[in-house]
Amino acid sequence: MRLNGEKSAVVASANSTGKTVFREIKARINSIGAPLASLLLSDLMRILAEMVGYITLPWWIVHRGGAHDLAIYSVSIAITTIFAMPLLSPLGDRYAKRPQIAWGLCTLMVVAFTLATLASRSDYRLVPIICIGVVTVIAKAFVDPASSTISAELLPANRLAEALRFRKSMQAAGRALGPALAGVTLVLGGIAATFWINGILLGVAAYVTLQLPSQSQHREHHRGLAGWWTDLRTGLHAKWIVPLERGWTLVNFLVWIFQGPAVGMLIPLKVQSLGMSGLWLGVCEAALSIGLLLGSFRGSDALVNRFGRFNVRVGAAMCEGLALAASGWVHSPIALVSALACVGFANASMGLVGATHRSLAIPQNFRVRILAASMMTTQIASILGPMIAGAALTHWAVGKVYTCFGLATCLLAFGFVLIPRSREFFALNHDQVKDWFRHEYPHAFESLTVRESKRAT
Repeated sequence: MRLNGEKSAVVASANSTGKTVFREIKARINSIGAPLASLLLSDLMRILAEMVGYITLPWWIVHRGGAHDLAIYSVSIAITTIFAMPLLSPLGDRYAKRPQIAWGLCTLMVVAFTLATLASRSDYRLVPIICIGVVTVIAKAFVDPASSTISAELLPANRLAEALRFRKSMQAAGRALGPALAGVTLVLGGIAATFWINGILLGVAAYVTLQLPSQSQHREHHRGLAGWWTDLRTGLHAKWIVPLERGWTLVNFLVWIFQGPAVGMLIPLKVQSLGMSGLWLGVCEAALSIGLLLGSFRGSDALVNRFGRFNVRVGAAMCEGLALAASGWVHSPIALVSALACVGFANASMGLVGATHRSLAIPQNFRVRILAASMMTTQIASILGPMIAGAALTHWAVGKVYTCFGLATCLLAFGFVLIPRSREFFALNHDQVKDWFRHEYPHAFESLTVRESKRAT
């Protein structure tokens, strides 16, 4: 009887615990709110489509045109991106972000359907594909910066960290599911079917984006070429004048020269060097995404509460470099997967700590163009990194190159400590950091402020 009573108590306790957990999950879902929920769904569909296209188009080019065509395509897209991001960013600050993202996604949808039509007809020609790729880059020049900065306009400052964590998690889920979806569709339906799936996902993402509330500030239209050129110069001027923003961009640029290949082209080469199958490549990519999910969901908050924002920003960046070095050094498949999971965790923890503060500190009417300039430097690093890696691989084994790139990432990430006022900046809370760049360096934004005041009067 006593044993039965204890069993009943355990069962009742388990049921009570289960109900409590369910209520907590339900409350968390309800607390997200419609704007953030729509943004998360849009992110998931967009990243899914992006990963499907990222795999399908190179696969088609390699199989029909070979490595030579793929190299020409990659260089053409990289050069276009370098110019498109900074040149189009002023338009991103002059127009509302929601329709920018939606129309950009619609353009990408048309691109995907065009590629699907060409693939269905077995009409492979490199020049039209490059032209289509240029259109893709231009559309993404509107979508990516606006998507990265729209959270600050939709949500109050005290919810931005939570929103960014949710978005990182959803994007990591998309990056993990996208390659699997592309692989299954390629096997079952072929290249054309995969492009059709890509277009459908982009259409859904555009529709969901249009459901977001329109809370962006009023923008002026049709100011002509002179106004566009003025906006471009003031945005770049502001980025250069603010020491923290200038140093942040420089450190990120140097780090990405080595980090980019280490989380990109060197992973499949490492898998191949160990004699592992393509299945292991999928597992490695999944481990990276799972690490991102864990870091963005809970890891960053726990680390910040324990060590503080600045220490986490620097420490996580250096740990990511060490984990990348370990990825190059290990010879076991399990060890490689574990090291890449640590890379993802560290990357999410580092990114979440810095992104919210940086977005709030930049004045709202400068966010897109300043972020676009950062993306431009990343694209330049994305060209330099593979070139250096390719040259190194002609002299040394993949493992040695990988390890050296990881150690270089770790060493350069420490440069964040040398950025002026970075420790002071991360000690501020979300309310204090809002528009901090304008408050501390008003002369950097003076030209635009004066012009807006004159128009108002």
